[in-house]
Amino acid sequence: MEHQRRLHHHARSPARRRSTSNSTSRAEPCKRGPPKASAAAAVPRDAARPPGGGGAQGEALGRSRGGLTTKIHIAAEGRCRPLSLLITPGQRADCTQFEPVMDKIHVPRARRGRPRRTPDSVSADKAYSNRKIRAYLRKRGIRHAIPEKKDHKAARLRRGSHGGRSPGFDKDRYKDRNTVERAIGKLKQFRAVATRYDKRGYVYLGTVTAAALLIWLRS
Repeated sequence: MEHQRRLHHHARSPARRRSTSNSTSRAEPCKRGPPKASAAAAVPRDAARPPGGGGAQGEALGRSRGGLTTKIHIAAEGRCRPLSLLITPGQRADCTQFEPVMDKIHVPRARRGRPRRTPDSVSADKAYSNRKIRAYLRKRGIRHAIPEKKDHKAARLRRGSHGGRSPGFDKDRYKDRNTVERAIGKLKQFRAVATRYDKRGYVYLGTVTAAALLIWLRS
């Protein structure tokens, strides 16, 4: 009895807290007036957010034949060194990124003057064979060696004289098209580029850019 009396006079908190919610809900008093804006709400949430987001598409991830992949679009010069690059989800078509890649070419001159942005000629495979790309190159005065697709050629021949002339094609210049394939092979020698363990798209773009810089420094 003495032990119980001491527990009664020196009661402690229970080991498990009881739930504060009762079976009968209590209505809180209604607060009138406009809600107060917090200090964090004054700053837009997207202001400090890094580029990306929005799921797999926002992080340059997409489904292709190889699974969940990222595609690298680059333009390379004669010594297999990247001039410009972009990353897109794996299912994005190559021809959709031709103009953005070409517009990013920025080669400083050894002497004074504006950086060079227009190459002498461009060689590309059949994936870039369409009227929009040919008109873009013609507008900028860039020669090109792009083979014509079989279905485009058949459609042009069916129209007869209204189909127009066949686009110019230089087979000897087209043999140098493997330059960009070798440039991609150099990029894939870096394990971080070939595997992409980076979660965010902008981090992976920085990894590819760093690999391109190392290719330039080593050459």
